[in-house]
Amino acid sequence: MSHRWTICAVSLCLILSALTASATNAENALRANLAKGLARGMPSISIAIATRQGVIWSEAIGYADLPHRSLAHAGYMYGIGSITKMFVACVIEQLVDEGRLSLDATGAELLGSEVVAGIPNAASATVRQFLDHTSGVPSWEFDPEWIRHGRGSAMDVSHIWGKTEAIDYLRSGRDQATNKPGLGYGYSNSNYTLLGLIIEKVTGHDAVLEIHERLLRPRGLTDIRFEGFEAVDAARVPSRYHFGTTDFVRDAGLHPSFRRIGGPLIDVSRSNLSTEWTAGAILATARDLALFVRDLRDGHVVSVAALQRMTSFRPTDDRDEDMGQGLALDRYGREQLIGYTGNVLGFGAAVGWIPGEDVVIAVLTNVGAMHAGNTAYYPEKLLKTSHVIAAARAVARERTPFQLIRAGKSGNDSSRQ
Repeated sequence: MSHRWTICAVSLCLILSALTASATNAENALRANLAKGLARGMPSISIAIATRQGVIWSEAIGYADLPHRSLAHAGYMYGIGSITKMFVACVIEQLVDEGRLSLDATGAELLGSEVVAGIPNAASATVRQFLDHTSGVPSWEFDPEWIRHGRGSAMDVSHIWGKTEAIDYLRSGRDQATNKPGLGYGYSNSNYTLLGLIIEKVTGHDAVLEIHERLLRPRGLTDIRFEGFEAVDAARVPSRYHFGTTDFVRDAGLHPSFRRIGGPLIDVSRSNLSTEWTAGAILATARDLALFVRDLRDGHVVSVAALQRMTSFRPTDDRDEDMGQGLALDRYGREQLIGYTGNVLGFGAAVGWIPGEDVVIAVLTNVGAMHAGNTAYYPEKLLKTSHVIAAARAVARERTPFQLIRAGKSGNDSSRQ
C-alpha cells in the first residue's frame, strides 16, 4: 500500500470513529459493512434507505476526491449506469397501458428499416424482447472499437455523443446476434438505446423529457438527471474513478487524461456519460433513487398489470440474477433485492427493495469496474461479501416516523452532525 493510501485509510478510520460515537448498534453495523467497500478500493459510498415513511437513513462515507481528501456527502449525484434502464422501461410500460404501443411490435415496424439497418436482430425483435434482453441484439458496449472510443484511449472527452452514435458501431459487421429473438438471453445496452428511440418515435418528444414529465416531476424528484442531455451542477458530482486493471488497459486503453492515483485506481473525471443515453446516462442522489424505487414498488409509477410484467422474472446466464422487463431479481447470498444494478466508467450502483419487506436500499459509488476483470470491486460484490442488506434492514426496523430524515434538494447527510 502506498504512503498516500495509508494516509487515506487512517483518515477514514478517524472519520468513522467520530461518526459511530453517538450512533445506534444497527447504524454502526451498517457503517462497518459499508467500510469494507472502502477497504476494497471504493473511494466513497452513498447509501439511502427508504420505506413507506420516506427516506429514513441517508449517508455518504469516504472521499468524493481522493487526492484532496474531500469528504463525500449524501447530496452528491453519482452515475447509476444501467439502472437508467428501469426508468426507460417504466415509460415504455405506460405507453403500452395507454394503447399507444404494443409489446409485440418490432423494431422495423416502429423505427423504420433505415434506423435498424445493419444492426443484428434489431428489425425483427420486439419491444418485449428489448425490455427483457431476449432480442439477441448485440451490445455496443462490447464492440472492440466502441470500448476504446467510449471508455478508453480513443475517447474525445469533450464530445457529447448523439443518440444513435453508440448503436452505429453495430453496423460494421464485427458484432453478431447473441441468439434468435425470444430464444435466448443476452444482456445488451443496445436494447435500451432502441427503446429510447421508440419512446421518441411514439410520443414525438425527447425521451429524457418524457422521463421527467411522466416519472420524476410528479414525485418532485429533482436530483435525477441525464448527463450530456440536460444541465447538471458539476459541483454536485464527485470525482470519478475506475479500476485501471490489466484487463481494462488491454481492452480499453488509457486516455491521456486518465491519471493513476495510487493502487489500481485511475482518475477518469474528464469523461462524461453521454455515450450511454437511455442505456445508462443518469446521475442521481441515493435519496431520490431510493424514493423512486419505493414508489415503483408501491404501484405509484406504473399500473399493477405493468408492474407484474416488469417482475415476471426468468433465469439468465447469471445464476444470481433473474430478469424481467426493466427490473431484475438479484441474489446476494441469502438476501434478495428486486431492482437493478449499474456499472459504467467512473461509477457503480445497486438499488432494490427486499421482497416482502418495506425496505428499499440504494448504494452508489464513484468507481467503475466495466472491462476491468474479476479483481475489480463494485456494489454487487459489496452486497454479496458483506451484510449491508441485513444491516440496512435492522436500521429500518429501529427507525420511527419521528426520526425520519427530511432531505432537501441537496440531500441530507446524517454524518454531518
